[in-house]
Amino acid sequence: MIPWLEGAIPYLKALHIAALVIWCAGLFALPLMLARHDPAIGQADYSKIRLATHYAYTAVVTPAALLAIAAGTLLIFLRDVFVVWMFAKLVFVAMLIGFHAWVGGTIVAVAESEGKHQTSEPLVPMLILLIPVVAILVLVLSKPPLEAIPLPDWLTTPRGGQLPFDVPPKL
Repeated sequence: MIPWLEGAIPYLKALHIAALVIWCAGLFALPLMLARHDPAIGQADYSKIRLATHYAYTAVVTPAALLAIAAGTLLIFLRDVFVVWMFAKLVFVAMLIGFHAWVGGTIVAVAESEGKHQTSEPLVPMLILLIPVVAILVLVLSKPPLEAIPLPDWLTTPRGGQLPFDVPPKL
């Protein structure tokens, strides 16, 4: 590890956690905001809610997601956390990213079909979002020994293949 980066680890963890809190809170809030997209409430109120949803997604939730992912990736390499529970956590992070993309697509669809869309009930998306959030918390806080899970050989042993580029030697 690079010595001067050791002192940055607590700050990176704080940044990662803060960004995760904002990202996940935003992902829980956005389905609630999308449920309010009802043209029957009046054009002025509809425009305010639509703009608030758009700006929340583009100016708050997406930057928080990018910060959380960048800080988390850097922490993985700085702390050498290449263990099975971390890879399981990354599967659930991928689910968060997928949910994030779904919310973005829904915001675009609502914007492009003003008055023609059906407002969805936010309970189902929020329950779906709860699965990866709780799974990530459980994995991070308990760090379970998942090495005993039987995996196929092609996942656990090097294949001996050549990379499509030359790897510089370690100094």
